Amino acid sequence: MLYWLTLKVVLMILGVCGSPRPQATEYALKQALGMLEGMGHETVFWGVMGKQIGFCTHCDYCLGGKGCVIQDDVQGLYPLLEAAEAIIFASPVYNGGVSAQTKAVMDRTRALMARNPKALQNKPGVAIAIGGDRSGGQELAIQQIMTFYTLNGALTLSGGFFGANLGAAFWSRDSVEGLKADDEGFRGLRKTVKRLDRYLKERGGE
Repeated sequence: MLYWLTLKVVLMILGVCGSPRPQATEYALKQALGMLEGMGHETVFWGVMGKQIGFCTHCDYCLGGKGCVIQDDVQGLYPLLEAAEAIIFASPVYNGGVSAQTKAVMDRTRALMARNPKALQNKPGVAIAIGGDRSGGQELAIQQIMTFYTLNGALTLSGGFFGANLGAAFWSRDSVEGLKADDEGFRGLRKTVKRLDRYLKERGGE
């Protein structure tokens, strides 16, 4: 699902998966991207699984505008974040919040913002959180993602009232099959995706 035109990435919706396993979180995010493709959008999936992702050490090398000193797989994410017209972060719930991998990726965007402060400015961002327990921290994880958007100038979108107030939250029972059985989770996901689609099309018509 990667689209390249010479050396530039075509405008698209970027889905970032913060799970180190190819399980429920990846499934939910790919479902969301598939819905958006059906609505006429280009999408790109980028996942942390199998990638080398170093932690930000606040060394301040990036403040010189030369990017991140850590040369790993996050380098490939920076141009996608810049090119995206909208962003979806999806994370499993670990200890009541986002996964360590999701947080590491968020922290590493400091280098991108130091080089291009407008990289995420006014781009709509939505959140998906998947918890093994019914009340396992999904809303806290979504709030962490929304805080990341706010700090970096992105716009936070949800699915709206009655079922998706903050975004899409799933109860997976620790399995893909459990996630597939969560009808309320998918109702929230559909509402969130539809609102993102509507926002992008209305903005495009301005």
